[in-house]
Amino acid sequence: MNLSVLLFLGGLGLPEILLIVLVVLLLFGGKKIPELMKGIGKGVRSFKDGVNGVDDKKEGDDKPSDSSAQS
Repeated sequence: MNLSVLLFLGGLGLPEILLIVLVVLLLFGGKKIPELMKGIGKGVRSFKDGVNGVDDKKEGDDKPSDSSAQS
């Protein structure tokens, strides 16, 4: 058999997607899903930053603040 047919098993249709959403909603509840998505978003963002080589510092962090320069 073709490997792509074994991996996707014909693709996901609307009934399958609705079933998956229903199971996730039952497992996590309505209040936990936004928190879960926020955590996933932060993880994906930090992964992309790590792949691109972006440091944890923001661009303005290297400059001294105005209050410390006036002292």
